[in-house]
Amino acid sequence: MSQTAFVLIVEDEEAHGEAIAEALKRADCACNVVTNGKDAIESIRKRPPDVIITDYKLGGDVNGMDVLREAKTASPDTEVILITAYGSETLAREALSQDSQHRAYDYLVKPIDIDVLRDKVQRAAKQALAASEAKLLREQTESAFDFCGIIGSSDAIMREIKRLQKVARSKSTVLIVGETGTGKELFAQAIHQNSPRAGKPFRVLNCAAVSENLLESELFGHVKGAFTGAIIDRKGLVESADGGTLFLDEIGDMPLAMQAKLLRTLEAGEVMRVGTNEAQYFDVRFVAATNRDLAEMVREKTFREDLFYRLHAQGALRIPPLRQRHEDIPVLVQRFIEVANRENETALEGVAPEVMRKLMNYEWPGNVRELRNVVQQMCLEADGPTIQVDDMPMPLQTSTDIVPAGPPNMAGMKMADVERLHIMNTLRMFGGNREKTAAALGIGARTLYRKLRDYGLR
Repeated sequence: MSQTAFVLIVEDEEAHGEAIAEALKRADCACNVVTNGKDAIESIRKRPPDVIITDYKLGGDVNGMDVLREAKTASPDTEVILITAYGSETLAREALSQDSQHRAYDYLVKPIDIDVLRDKVQRAAKQALAASEAKLLREQTESAFDFCGIIGSSDAIMREIKRLQKVARSKSTVLIVGETGTGKELFAQAIHQNSPRAGKPFRVLNCAAVSENLLESELFGHVKGAFTGAIIDRKGLVESADGGTLFLDEIGDMPLAMQAKLLRTLEAGEVMRVGTNEAQYFDVRFVAATNRDLAEMVREKTFREDLFYRLHAQGALRIPPLRQRHEDIPVLVQRFIEVANRENETALEGVAPEVMRKLMNYEWPGNVRELRNVVQQMCLEADGPTIQVDDMPMPLQTSTDIVPAGPPNMAGMKMADVERLHIMNTLRMFGGNREKTAAALGIGARTLYRKLRDYGLR
């Protein structure tokens, strides 16, 4: 078992109970031994166990069947193994009947074979833990929220949603800070949808994906003949977003010269197409996003201080990385499975408990986007109604964390998978900072951006 099971042992001969506990502790079980039914019921009410081993006959007014009934009433997921004397098997078999209101998991006849008992406890614990995890997932899913496509149940994401709702109603520029794949564009869309500009244009410019030579034209437009290939007048994104919102993603990658021109637009609403000095004025709300430390860039003089303070007028919305809100993972997984079912016309029900444990223990350097891509891949691999460990990508099958304890054995892996894993490890090392990651990998920032996109990490 990958989780420690809590086992309650009810045995009126204390020495026998302690001997059973000692054997189960070697199987990584946590045990509590009591010598009568009354103490057993009190223990169940204080902390419901995963498995109960109880003698059918106990000294006192409370017998093993009473313990079984109390356990199944207080904690339906708890599994109970009865121990009977020779000749009493009929009573135990009745407790295992499908018609029994309070059904036992199994029974053993004295004298006990400790190896058989250990095997039954491990199987019962696995079943109990799986039922408990499924119940927790249902509760998390029911308590989750969906705000304009932003899904979660954690306090960390809820705090930022509340801040988002406040800034959305204002007219100010908004800065969104978050690692690669946290959902910055989704937050920008939510700001637009909850602002007075909802229903007006929402435009997006990724400053890292456009070459420096074309960035000004993309943003402000150009006139015919402004440069080679400019055969007609063309609107820029500022003009096309008039009345609405323009989302500038990865603004930390914007060249300094363009930062000065953007600042003029933010302050005066003034735009000049490339190739003309004629100013035009538009009503656009700007939302910017970055995965970089702009304050550090200001100190390094790679980002304009005046633009930084203009963007930071209301403070920044900071989207927490997925590794800081693991409780959101089950809800996100379930939602991504629902999306995959609609797209693929399948009927997957969910993931096996061991799969969810691996997903919960993973560091997710690519954050929600990486999780979504992994779930989509698992949905395509799955044969049965539930996604199993064999359906997971190999790096997730073999490790519970993005950085294995020792050097990983990459023999047999495709070169693309090796490169993807290496990029993810390096990205995590630098907290999602693409510039530092690219420098460590010995490639340009735009090359890294392309690889992140190709590997589904953006």
